[in-house]
Amino acid sequence: MFDQNRLSAWVRGVSSQIKLPLRLELWNGQAIDFSTEAPRVTIRLPQASAARYLLTPSLASLGTAYVEGDIEVRGHARDMIGVVNALARSSLKGTMRPDGRLARVVRSLTVHDRKKDAAAIRYHYDVSNEFYQQFLDPNLVYSCAYFEHGDEDLATAQLKKIDHILTKIRVQPGQTLLDIGCGWGALVLRAAEKFGARCVGITLSENQYALACERVERAGLAGRVEIRLQDYRDVRGTFDRITSVGMFEHVGIRHLPDYFGIIARLLAEDGVAMNHGITSTDPANGEAPYGGGEFIAKYVFPHGELAHIGAVLTAMQQGGLEAYDVENLRRHYARTLAIWTDNFEARAGRVKELAGEKRFRIWHIYLAGCAYAFDQDWISLYQVVCGKAGRHPRALPWSRGYIYGRD
Repeated sequence: MFDQNRLSAWVRGVSSQIKLPLRLELWNGQAIDFSTEAPRVTIRLPQASAARYLLTPSLASLGTAYVEGDIEVRGHARDMIGVVNALARSSLKGTMRPDGRLARVVRSLTVHDRKKDAAAIRYHYDVSNEFYQQFLDPNLVYSCAYFEHGDEDLATAQLKKIDHILTKIRVQPGQTLLDIGCGWGALVLRAAEKFGARCVGITLSENQYALACERVERAGLAGRVEIRLQDYRDVRGTFDRITSVGMFEHVGIRHLPDYFGIIARLLAEDGVAMNHGITSTDPANGEAPYGGGEFIAKYVFPHGELAHIGAVLTAMQQGGLEAYDVENLRRHYARTLAIWTDNFEARAGRVKELAGEKRFRIWHIYLAGCAYAFDQDWISLYQVVCGKAGRHPRALPWSRGYIYGRD
């Protein structure tokens, strides 16, 4: 049986270091508050054995306990994440920071092939389209929005993000565009409708494929937009423009040179590409601290890996591409995820009906945890515009003014 003296010592140790809006409810009915402030988070231990999770508190240990039902947690997700990370920082054993680099090394040994990557994508995206409709914008854009002025609603900011990308890569009427990881088709639809491009969007998610095809038909764009259920490694042909938004996190760090090499092969000689993706802020490509990376790999994104922006640019050059423009959108993703979290919690009842209690708990932590990670500069988001390496300097614009309508 768990020694309650150890739990009492842990409570005293934490309380002496920090004050938290936390109430701990024990299996015997006892309640312990960690400050005089009204608790915003309540952790309930239904049985004595559950106390072991508190002795090494982290997003990995407490997140797993919450997801598997070994503990109960009540409160808004962002408060939950803040409390858990505060507990981890104050851990008496001082072991919570961690393992980010070691965990990354272990997971980077995973072989990425078509079968494994397709299974990982379908695990994450093929929950149901209605599930994602509960917290995304009406166009189902599942990536960082662009808040040009900071006061846009989510739908407006997502449309601005797409236009920002298509303007950056200077899409012209009649040009061909490949979107790697096209999601539910929002970018290719916009590229065809507003910019006059002829588009191919590829995805490995069957749910995304079905709805994207339906949207293309409804928009009357079947002659200008093609959606394929296809791996990027199997694409053939040449494209004037290539976009990849929120996809390269699934590639694997050691496979990035090959990934960018494929983009270079598919890109026209005078073409422009853009990679939009989440990065690690650890120069050694380590994971987020306190077990966040471990939790996401276990429950959310199997085989996902985040590279530092320096590693991304190196891999891009190794693949035969030259970076033209690099933009940090970390602030934008923190806001996007905060809005998604609020939407998710506002529709909690329907989410549970669609996905079940366990998946609800996974995503409850995941969305708020990612928002927190962007706030803390543990992870970031970069858009990198590039073209084939070795081209004449005149291929590059004189300034970035064209992106903001000044040219």
